[in-house]
Amino acid sequence: MPDATDPPGDVATNVIHLDMDAFYASVEVLRHPELVGKPVIVGAEGPRGVVAAASYEARAYGIGSAMPSLRARRLCPSAVFLPGDHGHYSDVSGRLMTIFASVTPLVEPLSLDEAFLDVTGARRLLGDAVAIAGELRTEILAKEGLHCSVGVARTKFLAKLASEAAKPSPSRGGPIPGRGVVHVPADREHSFLEPLDVSALWGVGKVTRERLYRLGVATVGDLARFDVDALCRVIGESAGRRLHDLSLGHDDRSVVPDRPVKSISFEQTYPTDLYDAERIQAELVRMSDGVAERLRHVGFFAKTVSVKVRLGDFTTLTRSITPPAPTNSGLEITALTSQLFNSVPLDGQGVRLLGVAAAGMVTDAPEQLQFDDPGFAGSAQNRVRDEVLDEIRDRFGPDAIAPAGAMSDGEVNVSRRGAQQWGPEGSTGPSSTTR
Repeated sequence: MPDATDPPGDVATNVIHLDMDAFYASVEVLRHPELVGKPVIVGAEGPRGVVAAASYEARAYGIGSAMPSLRARRLCPSAVFLPGDHGHYSDVSGRLMTIFASVTPLVEPLSLDEAFLDVTGARRLLGDAVAIAGELRTEILAKEGLHCSVGVARTKFLAKLASEAAKPSPSRGGPIPGRGVVHVPADREHSFLEPLDVSALWGVGKVTRERLYRLGVATVGDLARFDVDALCRVIGESAGRRLHDLSLGHDDRSVVPDRPVKSISFEQTYPTDLYDAERIQAELVRMSDGVAERLRHVGFFAKTVSVKVRLGDFTTLTRSITPPAPTNSGLEITALTSQLFNSVPLDGQGVRLLGVAAAGMVTDAPEQLQFDDPGFAGSAQNRVRDEVLDEIRDRFGPDAIAPAGAMSDGEVNVSRRGAQQWGPEGSTGPSSTTR
């Protein structure tokens, strides 16, 4: 990776991208110090599980996120699998975001373990962006015992690339320390970008990369020199101009805190395919209740509800519907998801994965006083019911109460954020995604 050092007094580079190093695995090692130095994998170890995160010791065996767990086990038979604890990771992430917010209010989280910061307004008090990046690393290590890598640049795109350049390298003996902080000064952007593989650009996946390679475009520098009109003819007008702009370092996106929620979903992959209609209905009730509770928690109503079904042969089908009015009612969403699922042709196959999603967020909805479907009969009554449900859960915990329809084999598994996020591991509940 090209070198990019920090000239004193650079006032143009005020965007920081901070990325925690092997976040889930590192948090687990903190809780289990006996695992220090061992290959640790966070994810589901079952036959349908995937790797969520791997320690640097595990990465040295070629293990990476989204890899099937069975393959990871073959690559490293001695790896320690841990099921993951999304609630705990969220708590740690919340404390990290508090540290970021102590520096600047302009914090844009990308996930639990990374965020962009605009520190323009903090320079007078705290120094330049590179100094702030170093202080953040020191504070995070002191307070949380975790390491992170930081990129500093003029734009979000360059800061993200810089944080990648700052990362440690994997080895079976533990991470080989990286630079920690990499700064790309405004007058060295092109020299930083030019030697990078073209796949470093956002939006260049395997297919696009092969197309570019066939054009003789292997590096970002090659792309910057390539005729933009010819590029657009090969990969499309929009993608071509966007990639060409990025190759020149152009990125006019600002750091935007509190990005609006676009969708909320719960889905679960099952250890064995589901055939029983009663069990499937219980799963729909449980996920619909979980989606509705998350909607109310973030203060939104959904204009669209959808169901995702993956069959035993991996065929994936989705169905969506627009209710008569935006909703965050568990009863109403359950009525919709049941209707949608009944429209899916199963053709005698079992259900491998089931999901419920809500999108089209709005902050208010007109009251639905009457509708033919009993699930919508009196939205006002549904809202009162949901308020009571939320109060009980807030006071006594999420397992205190659940819809009777969510019962299966005499048990209720309440849908929680992050549970079973990386594939089935025993009889855990569905996972949630908020976007």
